[in-house]
Amino acid sequence: MPEMQFAVRWPDGSEASYYSPSLVMHDFLDVGTDYPVAEFVRRATEALDIASARVQAKYGFACTSAMHTQQQIAAAAAGQSSGTVHVVGLEPPLERKAPPLEHRAPPLASAAPPSQGATL
Repeated sequence: MPEMQFAVRWPDGSEASYYSPSLVMHDFLDVGTDYPVAEFVRRATEALDIASARVQAKYGFACTSAMHTQQQIAAAAAGQSSGTVHVVGLEPPLERKAPPLEHRAPPLASAAPPSQGATL
């Protein structure tokens, strides 16, 4: 199961790196984005719950590291006044995939000669 680290800057300027047993954090946080503290905690907690459930499904037990990360985030958030949490990085980054065919630009028209009998 791929694991990852995510780094944030708290409103007081402190930076921290956290562990996730799954790449699911990419679905909840975006690098360079600021989240209000409560929103960051909500998103991170939900993602870590999903990550722990994935570990449970694969290995038969919940991920205590994900639970520990949730506790670390809750403790750090409790020490913050208002403000935003800035997402500094998500490692490893997700590979960019080609967009689905329906989102790609149409091919250029061919330069084939006009059919016989066509008027120009």
